[in-house]
Amino acid sequence: MANPFLLYGSYGFTGNLVLELALSQGLRPVLGGRDASALAGQARARQLEYRAFELNDRAAAARQLAGVGAVLNCAGPFHRTALPMVQACLQTGTHYLDITGEIQVFETLARQDRAARRANIVLLPGGGFDVVPTDCLAAHLKSRLADATELVLAFQGSGRLSRGTATTMIENVNRGGAVRRNGVITPVPAAWKTRQIDFGNGPVTVTTIPWGDVATAYYSTGIGNIEVYAAVPPAMIRRMRLTRYLGWLLALPPVQGYLKRKIKAGPPGPSAQSRKETYSLVWGEAQNSAGRSVTARLRTPNGYTLTALTALRATQKVLAGEAKPGFQTPSLAFGKDFVLQFEGVKREDLD
Repeated sequence: MANPFLLYGSYGFTGNLVLELALSQGLRPVLGGRDASALAGQARARQLEYRAFELNDRAAAARQLAGVGAVLNCAGPFHRTALPMVQACLQTGTHYLDITGEIQVFETLARQDRAARRANIVLLPGGGFDVVPTDCLAAHLKSRLADATELVLAFQGSGRLSRGTATTMIENVNRGGAVRRNGVITPVPAAWKTRQIDFGNGPVTVTTIPWGDVATAYYSTGIGNIEVYAAVPPAMIRRMRLTRYLGWLLALPPVQGYLKRKIKAGPPGPSAQSRKETYSLVWGEAQNSAGRSVTARLRTPNGYTLTALTALRATQKVLAGEAKPGFQTPSLAFGKDFVLQFEGVKREDLD
């Protein structure tokens, strides 16, 4: 790698997974984050450089990016960290990548496309399980049905959530759901629709969620009507529907504080053994106005394992000049088959 990259949030659960993978490949990223003590211990143990900095001071953040070719931001929730880091990257000519799945972050960074092209940098949010496999599957379906007007994506995962993922979910608990209708992101109630989808082991119940592809799949495929579903237990669907009425209560600062303390008291994320034993399944269908449809499925490693693999590879490819400047989705940057490069990923066309 010609230039070093800065791994921001390296001491978080997913950041540490990326770091260990990078070290196993002989890479030596600069460590970054807000917690100087956590960074110092991590850097000392691995004999790496670290830079501790907040993102609320753009000039200070820009100074910390000196000599850095790219930033891989693993510090969520990303609606707090993405734009300030991107603003610093625009100032310094540093490529930006992250692992967000937050719709509002994708839309915010898409609006920075022109500025990124002027600065000759790549903006590539969503470089992990959110949204690499679903985005690549969407692009694959579009390649098979060029005049598709409807896109449905769904996934089924297993294993514990990381603290960062759980915190992001808690902070968005009162936002409801979202789909795309005629090109426009449209709010809908939480768990708005349910249906049955066969991921390969028989039909399971899925419900709509505001997954990042509601934003990104539109840029990747041009399809204007998009829904994303997740397989969740019926009891969870009932709780999601309750947030339609109690979301305001769950968003109150004292309640948020309590819920976040509960999250922090738990394990940082799934164990190595759990990640080894679990996997994720993705399903997608595109349909045109005449009613013709194409369907496909993906099987991938555990979502956190895949995130480390895809985010690190994407960073390497961006530094190697393999993506055009400006706002990019994974499939726009590297093609619809990008996800197939990773061990344990299989795609199957169903029609």
